[in-house]
Amino acid sequence: MVFGQVVIGPPGSGKTTYCNGMSQFLQLIGRKVAVINLDPANDALPYECAVNIEDLIKLSDVMVEHGLGPNGGLVYCMDFLEKNIDWLEAKLKPLIKDHYFLFDFPGQVELFFLHSSAKNVIMKLVKKLNLRLTAVHLVDAHLCSDPGKYVSALLLSLSTMLHMELPHINVLSKIDLIESYGKLAFNLDFYTDVENLSYLQYSLDQDPRSAKYRKLTKEICDVVEDYSLVNFATLDIQDKESVGNLVKLIDKSNGYIFAGIEANAVEFSKIAVGPVDWDYYRVAAVQEKYMKDDENFDDDEHSGD
Repeated sequence: MVFGQVVIGPPGSGKTTYCNGMSQFLQLIGRKVAVINLDPANDALPYECAVNIEDLIKLSDVMVEHGLGPNGGLVYCMDFLEKNIDWLEAKLKPLIKDHYFLFDFPGQVELFFLHSSAKNVIMKLVKKLNLRLTAVHLVDAHLCSDPGKYVSALLLSLSTMLHMELPHINVLSKIDLIESYGKLAFNLDFYTDVENLSYLQYSLDQDPRSAKYRKLTKEICDVVEDYSLVNFATLDIQDKESVGNLVKLIDKSNGYIFAGIEANAVEFSKIAVGPVDWDYYRVAAVQEKYMKDDENFDDDEHSGD
């Protein structure tokens, strides 16, 4: 029985930084980790990956050969991976015996609540290789500073949970940077617990753009509350306690904690005994890159591209 995480989320949410930091953390507590890069657009990896989709297909080649843009190219790559799932299985089989898997997926959100290729790839691996996976859905914490964006993040999280059909944990990433975006309208617990969303209405009404869609926003909030599935954990990838708390949630969701309770206790005792530091000389540069990518993504979004 093999355990692991499927790391997903919008562009700029910190998926690659997460995989880098999480892999180092897990190795320090005694787990053998294999990071599998399934993002054909990610050509600047800060971690050493055991499997890289670029050995099978490259986004740049697809865009040139088929005249596709980045979004269409990523959909094509996922379809191609699904049709060549035997390639991925062959790469993973030698690692099954003693590795913990981290799957780093693309940031195109349509792949995880509209298209079926990425889901089919995961489900085939789960069945054929007997994997126990948890979907870790990262959402940039700065969205909490904008009520409209926060509601969008809730709807995206719910849609992804229903589509993926995996044990699922939503995470507000970059929580250490949340104060840099301004004071929140409510306490952080309001945004993590996702209760009483009617209180958002006042904040939304202060923005003329949001007020225009008041009824639609209320209906979306009602849907989210009716399902009562969405809540968020928080994460500062550079804080050992924050990462450790998230690992405990993930281990409980995919059953790792029950597969080896004694071993799990030994792992976390290593954290409690003394300071656990890992190398972040590469992460700082990557975080800066992804923050810039996030800003560019927001600019493209506002421009209507």
